[in-house]
Amino acid sequence: MGQQQLLLLVLGIVIVGLAVVVGIQAFGENQKKSNGDALVNTGVRIANHMQAWALKHNAFGGPAAGEDIGDGTYEDINIVHTGGVYSTIEGDFTLDGATNCLLITGTNSENANEVYVLVTGTAAEDITSSINPASAPTCS
Repeated sequence: MGQQQLLLLVLGIVIVGLAVVVGIQAFGENQKKSNGDALVNTGVRIANHMQAWALKHNAFGGPAAGEDIGDGTYEDINIVHTGGVYSTIEGDFTLDGATNCLLITGTNSENANEVYVLVTGTAAEDITSSINPASAPTCS
């Protein structure tokens, strides 16, 4: 083979190698973003169930007198959990409630994602979410 042909062969191998590395990196970043979106989706689904529970009358399985959305538990919305942690393929979810406020935290250690869904009432605009914030929101 001539020197020019060898140079073109090496150049082609380098370009293909770089393309593979860039593709793998892009895939990893997209996987992390997709997981964050899936965590938010599950967190908002839990929040919607909690809002529906809070709107029910006590006779139909809603909150007892004096209870509000911050008093909701997984049992109230029929979600099977282990020790207060609801585990899905996306990650693990925990509830932290206060008066008229519920914080749903979703974590996935494999993708280093942490998602917070804050529920402050029973209207659609009372749900806010954040993915990997600098500081965790709190019910205050």
